[in-house]
Amino acid sequence: MIPVVTPEEMGAIDRAAPEAVEVLIGRAGGAVARTAVEMLGGTYGRRVVVMAGKGNNGNDGREAARRLRARGVSVVEVDALTFPDRLPDADLVVDAAFGTGFRGDYRAPELADPSTPVLAVDIPSGIQGLTGEDAGRVLTADRTVTFAALKPGLLLPPGASFAGRVEVADIGLDVSSARAHLVEAADLVAWLPGRPAEAHKWQSAVCIVAGSPGMAGAAALCSGGAQRAGAGYVRLVTPGGLASGVPEEVVQVPPSSTHGSQGVPTGWADPVIEGLARFQALTIGNGLGTHAATGEEIRTVVGAARLPLVIDADAITALAEGPTPTLAPNAVLTPHDGEFARLSGSPPGPDRTAAARSLAERLGAVVLLKGSLTIVAHPDGRVLYSNTGDARLATAGTGDVLAGIIGALCATGVEPFRAAAAGAFLHGRAGALGWRRGLVAGDLVASLPRALDGLGIV
Repeated sequence: MIPVVTPEEMGAIDRAAPEAVEVLIGRAGGAVARTAVEMLGGTYGRRVVVMAGKGNNGNDGREAARRLRARGVSVVEVDALTFPDRLPDADLVVDAAFGTGFRGDYRAPELADPSTPVLAVDIPSGIQGLTGEDAGRVLTADRTVTFAALKPGLLLPPGASFAGRVEVADIGLDVSSARAHLVEAADLVAWLPGRPAEAHKWQSAVCIVAGSPGMAGAAALCSGGAQRAGAGYVRLVTPGGLASGVPEEVVQVPPSSTHGSQGVPTGWADPVIEGLARFQALTIGNGLGTHAATGEEIRTVVGAARLPLVIDADAITALAEGPTPTLAPNAVLTPHDGEFARLSGSPPGPDRTAAARSLAERLGAVVLLKGSLTIVAHPDGRVLYSNTGDARLATAGTGDVLAGIIGALCATGVEPFRAAAAGAFLHGRAGALGWRRGLVAGDLVASLPRALDGLGIV
């Protein structure tokens, strides 16, 4: 995992460093200079413009300029407070104007040639280090060298789109206090257990409560996601009947129920609860509907379940619209922004990490806040990020697949906090294996085994 710290946390880490500031600047400037030479493809005859501000970010840029000159590069330094509207012609622009603590408005100068590559120091100038918001016209970097740890603004939109390829340079700072991390492929390899030779289906069994008339697809996609992510046995419970289009390997068991007003099934919660003893995880909510009677049944199941539990879609709405039962600490809620607002009373806002942390603490459960950057918050304040997904996942049904994946990972023994982050990572990886345009949720289900194989997970 790669540590992620806020600008405030980074400031405290800087102040606690045993080395002098000048030593740290030397290391940072050296890292920038090395990347600059790599981007230039050499030093002979190369021209570089360094935009340098008055703070340590500017000092890092000036140190890089000194080192580049020592290697024969022609360097022009431009003061960030007085730079012209248009920069001098160059083979590379180093953006060290402002760092993660920038506040206010910013208007970057134009490049002499729009194709000139840009190297950002720590973060592209004008991007808020905490939220990723842009403060005006920002130069889009081809690469960013950041120090010691990632910053949220490099991962959150729109900051991520301005940062280009991000490299974390080790300059000797102690970031072991970081409470947030970006998940990498190696983490999944470490977290996801192999399947023992004597394994049987009930050791990783998932119960899924999903589906209703007109919403059978949600049940099918959730079940398929669970199967392909490693569940040995998937039981689908659809109140009031059987769902169509479900994979043939899924076992459908309609619970005993009665039909209340408007034909909505009721009385199915107790049979579901009674049948959970043989399962290692429960996923509930996908396509169940939002009728008040359905919400009561959902809250009954959620309040009684003590096995790892994934609460998605209509189950989230049920919790938001009625008295919230006490959740087990191994519960995972997976809201998008609208569902988050229903649960918390307001949208996430610019500081999405703080919003997810706050809701997780209040509910006493893991919260996975969906978005271009998936944020998984533990009630104790820890956070895991996944950035493998892209716009291809913005299509109906992909969230149902994700809920099934997380349920399956929980059932295989991965603790829910990690299962949520690993599920988001795999979900994005599966999407990246699909079509650039025209991807549908079912394609994710089909791609999951390949995504797992690509990680070497068996």
